[in-house]
Formats: sequence, C-alpha cells, structure tokens
Amino acid sequence: MTPLNRKLYRDLWRLRGQVLAIALVIASGIAVLAMSLTSMEALTDTALAYYERYRFADVFARVERAPGYMADRIRALPGVQSVDTRVVKSAILDMPGFDEPVIGQLVSVPERATPPLNQLALRSGRLPRVGHPDEAILSEPFAEAHGLGPGGRFGAVINGNRRTLTVVGIALSPEFVYTIGPGALMPDDHRFGIVWLGEEALQAAFDLKGAFNQVSLSLLRGTDPELVIRRLDQMLARYGGVGAYARADQMSNWFLMNEIRQLESLAAILPTVFLAVAAFLTNMVLARLIAMERSEIGLLKAFGYTNATIAWHYVKFVIGVAVVGILIGWAAGYWFGLLNTRLYADFYRFPFLLFDPSPRAFVIAALVSVAAALAGTLGAVRAGVRIPPAEAMRPPSPPMFQRTRLGRSRLFAALDQPTRILLRQIGRYPVRSTLTSLGTGMAVAVLVSSLQWLDSINHLVDVYFQQAQAQDVTVGFATTKSSEVERDLGRLPGVVTTESMRAVAAKLRFGPREERQALQGVPAHQELSRVYDASGHALEMPPDGLVISTMLAEMLDVGIGDRITVEVLEGRRPVFEVPVAATFETYIGSPAYLDIRALNRLMHERPSVNSVHLRLDRNEMQDFYRELKAVPQVAWLSLKEAAVATFHDTLAKTLLIFIGFFVVFACTLAFGVTYNAARIALSERGRELATLRVLGFTRAEISYILLGEIGFLTLVALPLGCVLGYALGALILRAFKTELYRIPMAIQLETLGLAVLIILSATVFSAFLVRRRLDHLDLIAVLKTRE
Repeated sequence: MTPLNRKLYRDLWRLRGQVLAIALVIASGIAVLAMSLTSMEALTDTALAYYERYRFADVFARVERAPGYMADRIRALPGVQSVDTRVVKSAILDMPGFDEPVIGQLVSVPERATPPLNQLALRSGRLPRVGHPDEAILSEPFAEAHGLGPGGRFGAVINGNRRTLTVVGIALSPEFVYTIGPGALMPDDHRFGIVWLGEEALQAAFDLKGAFNQVSLSLLRGTDPELVIRRLDQMLARYGGVGAYARADQMSNWFLMNEIRQLESLAAILPTVFLAVAAFLTNMVLARLIAMERSEIGLLKAFGYTNATIAWHYVKFVIGVAVVGILIGWAAGYWFGLLNTRLYADFYRFPFLLFDPSPRAFVIAALVSVAAALAGTLGAVRAGVRIPPAEAMRPPSPPMFQRTRLGRSRLFAALDQPTRILLRQIGRYPVRSTLTSLGTGMAVAVLVSSLQWLDSINHLVDVYFQQAQAQDVTVGFATTKSSEVERDLGRLPGVVTTESMRAVAAKLRFGPREERQALQGVPAHQELSRVYDASGHALEMPPDGLVISTMLAEMLDVGIGDRITVEVLEGRRPVFEVPVAATFETYIGSPAYLDIRALNRLMHERPSVNSVHLRLDRNEMQDFYRELKAVPQVAWLSLKEAAVATFHDTLAKTLLIFIGFFVVFACTLAFGVTYNAARIALSERGRELATLRVLGFTRAEISYILLGEIGFLTLVALPLGCVLGYALGALILRAFKTELYRIPMAIQLETLGLAVLIILSATVFSAFLVRRRLDHLDLIAVLKTRE
C-alpha cells in the first residue's frame, strides 16, 4: 500500500457523499445502456432461437386458389429449400361468456405429419386427428383471454355453416409472436385469435380439396429473397396472387424487429445525457479537490513525485468514482434488463425466454462511463499537476472582482445583504453556475421527455380515433361484395348510418421507388371514417386524384401534381397512372385514398365494397352483435371503443413502467447535481459562513446564503429543462418514427408542472442533507483553517 494509494482511499471515504452522488448519476447512465443492450440481446437471441427451432419461413405469399401440384414447381425455384402450403381463412367465433362477435383466423395444420415450416409450439394437448374435423388448437393468448383449455368448446360460423369446435390443444407459433387483427393497432386477444384446424377439414369446409391459398418458403443460406419473390409473383399471378413478401415485412416479425431497433435508439440517446452530466460533476469535484490540495501537491513534488505520478493518482480517484457507479449500474442494469425483457416476453409471446446477457453489454457500458468521467476531468488534472512546487506551496491568489453595472443598480441595492452575497457568488463563477443549472435542467429534460409519452399517446388517440372516426363498428369481407351489402347491413338492428369502402392491394411506383400499399376507395365526402389531417380538418376526395399521407409522399419522394403508377394486385390487375391531388398528415400508417367511384371505374367493376363502417344505436348493440354472428360473409370486425381500450391497456403495461424507470433516473440526476454543487460551495465557503455566524448572522441566514444559490440556479434550470425536454422528446420520437406509426409531440402544462415538482422535491431533499451538515458546522475548527 503506497502512500498515494492510502491518500486515495482516504479521499474517497472523506468525500463519500459526493462520490456516491456522482456514482449514482454514472450508474443511471450505465443502467439505461445495459438495460437497452441486454433487452435487445435477449429479444434477438430468443427470436432467432424460436424462429430456428420452429422453422419460421423466409417468404410468404397469398393466392385466391392454387392447385396442390404448384408446391413442387415452387420448390424447384433456385434458392428455395422448403415449401409449405396451407389454407388460411377467417370465421366469426361465438365464445362462451362473451357477447361481442370474435374473429378467428383459421389456419390449416397437417393431421398426418409435422408441417415443414411455421411449426407449432404445443403448450398443452395435442394436434387434431384425421377424421375429426371439429378439433381445434387455440393460440395461447387467445385461450387465456377466454379461459379455455383442452376440452373446452366454442361456436364458429365457417363458410356460412355453424359448427361447434372442441379445443384439443394450446399452442404458440413463430408466425404469431405479435397477433394483430385486421384493422387493429394493438393485439386484442379477446376479439381476435388464431385457430388451427386439420388441413383436410379446412380444405373441405372451403371447397379447397387438393388446393391451397397460402404458401410459405424457406430459402438456402445466401439466397436473395427479392429474386425469389419476383419469380414467385410471376408464377402465382394467374392464381390470384397478391404479391409475396419477405420475412422482414411479415407483420409479427416486423413489429418485433422494430422494437429491437427502438431499443438501439434508446441506448444511443439517453445514456449520453447521464454520462455528460457525470463528466461535469466529476470535473467539478476533482477541480475543487485539487484546489484544496495545492500545498499537498507542492510537497509531493518536493519529495520527488513526478507530474505523471501525481496525475495518475487523481486519475485513479476518477476511476474509483466510476467503478462505484459501474458496480451499481451493472446490478441495476441487469435487473432492469431482466424486468424489461419479461415485459416484452409477455407482449411478444415466446414459448421460452433466453436472458443470458453476454459480458459485452456490461463491458461497453463500463468503458463508456470511464471514458466520459476521464474526459470531464483531464483538463483539471493537467492544470493541477503543472503548478511549480514553490507556487503550489502558497495559497492561490484571490480572484479579482469588480462592481458590475447590475451591482451599482438601485434594484440590487434594494436587496437584503444575504441575497446580494449569494448573487455575487453566482456572478463570480459564471461557467460553473451555468453548468450547474444545465445539469439540473437535463434532469428536468429527462423527466419531461419521459412523461410526455402519456400526453402524446392521448393526443394520438384523440386525433385518430375520436376526431377522425365517427363509426362504432367496421365490418370487413374476405372477398369483394356488391354495394348492395351496405344496404343489407343497414337493415340489421341498431344500425343508424353506414359508409362503404373499397380497398385493393397495390404497388405504387414513382421513378425508381416502389411501395406496396392498400389503395383505399372512400366516398368523396366521408361522414364516419374521415380522411383526416392531424392539424384538425377533414379532406374531400377529388374526382380523379390520389390523396396520400405525407409519410407515403416522403417514401415515394412525390409531391402534389406528380403522377404515380398504380399496379393493382387483385381482380383484373389493372395498371394505371393517377396524379397526387393532396397530401395530409396522419399518425398511423401511410395510407393512399381515392374516390370510391373512381377506383371502381379504374378496376373495371361495378360498384363494389369490401368493408362497411357502421354507426350504432347503443341501446341495440347486443341485438346487433347477435344478428351479426349469423352473417356468413363477415371476415373481420373492428370495434372502435374496444380498439381504444385495448390501445390504452396495452400501452399502460409498458409505458407506466418505462416512465417509472426514468422518474428514478431523473431524480438521481437532479440529486447528484444539486448535492455536489451545495457540498462544493460549503467546502469553499465554510470559513466565510463561519465568519458570518461569528458576526451575528443566524443559521437561517447562512443557510439562505448557501442554499439560496442552489435554489436560484434550480429556478433558472426549470424553464431551461422544459425547453431541453421538448427538444429531447422530439429527438426520441424522431428516432421511434416508422412507416406504421408516428408519435406526435404533445406536452400538456400539467406534465411540465409534474416534472418541475418532482425535480424540486429531489433538489429539496439534497438541500436538506447539506443543511444538516451546515447546522453542525464547527466554527472554531473552520476559522482555524488556512486561507
């Protein structure tokens, strides 16, 4: 144990309060970084293991009806490894104890063999047997939502025939990690579920014996999916193919991979804030420590210690502070990462969870934190060790002060003496005062950027569901129907108003850019489901022109007046050009709209629809649901009220916990900044404050002089933090932006007020701890110290 090492341990112990405060800030940054990296690693490892073990396909395609022998031709395509054909249809389910109609996606599974792709992870029970067409397997989330297990029974209207199905198994599938129904934004396990039936039974029910309407492919390693997709589309076009797509565009996988990308963004943005503040705090503490130990540095040099040895001593002090933060951050990061991964595992349903973080995440977090701490202190160390021994043995020259214009003003003269003292102290060290306010402001910013998510989500729901939509129910059909179906639905009990829509799958091209979208035909003037701009107004449909979202315009790089080539992927598959008539801002999706009459004309068809919006009389909703369960053509159903409730419930599970994390982190940041600022001010001004006590100032007055400075800087930091919080929130939301949804930037005054109150509470707590030390100030001992 060398003398310098003994001194190092004494310094760390003597400054343990400040060391711990800085370590907690460092730990917060490490915890956020480790939580994001470990969650990202666990999700990626779990997904890849799940996909590999249960043979998740690489390419998917849907057709109207294709003969079974096409499977062999598809298998012969270059790069194709395996092919799995099946039947996928929709049905209305009548679940016991649930009044509303439920939509089931029926998926065939071989009775005689294991499917080569998209295999089931059986949680309980067994597969359907040959000759038992009413045996079914339910997806686990759906079964749990309705309290069903093996042996349970429920009704289903399959291709117009009412049947009673018996549950023989509960399963999960890599294809449905994220189960979202048609027209929905979030999974709703009460109203949409996956039902696997025997292949022969489902083929017989829909008159598809020896045929299929969906095919999945796995590819050889190194095969380009786009090449296979182009050839597959050509092969399936005559059978009503609507365009194959790769695993990356498969809905469930897209949501999961997008979540991982958002964790990457989180890992890049928020830890930077904490580690930057930690660098400032470390610099502040070390600079004061070096200033207090000028004479000791001079003695060390006189005894032969080199500049490098002394510099290394103070660098080790910084590393010691960082190590404390690293250890706390590692533990917190592991725990937060495990909790976060378990939340994701409940949201994205996996049969198993792989949470075995590699050392890489923790090593990266440690190296980044040490680098940030050292970067903030090297300047102070360099300046301290360069002082010649003779100069270091003398007290530092007192700073030069002069009366400013503000100090000569009448307003300043009208202030009481303690207030003038604390304002002069702030003015003497403008850089440090500014950085202290900035550090507290960053704590406010972290809190504002976290709390604003609730305001943004509420604003999104209000615009998308309440302002843009006036319908109660949307009914969808598997095939295109005559417009007469709108009148038929209007005769059901409780229906007040109807509005039809025609949507077709299409490829939209402009120059070299191409996007696959649903082209939606709507009435020129919509009453129920409006083409609604987020700025607060609905748009009328022009007679011959596209109205597209600004997101789609950005993706295609088009503007108003440009002509887009539309290649329809169904029906007669027409190709035509349409000008862009208008663009509008929307938070959900990247839709393209056309007048429904124009779309019917361009499709060379009579007036046709494939979904109808309905407004209902709430007193007759139960009668409506009962009648709707008997309508055989219905393929899917969307209830606006249920969609809003599901949206809120799903986000509440994750958002509130996410916000709770960052409330703790922001309070740690505020405490670390204010506590260190107050402790350094106390160590610098202890003799001055003791002198004032001897001259007759009360404890309250000297506390006001010391803590009033922190209070003033905090008050300056609050509006600054609100502005920084807006900027940080906008940066995070921009990083989370996708083609499927954009979270709007919306912050209520109540949110800013709550953030301010939380930070003030953390500041008051740190001030209370410093006030206790001030109350126990030893006047005699302090006055004996050298200047």
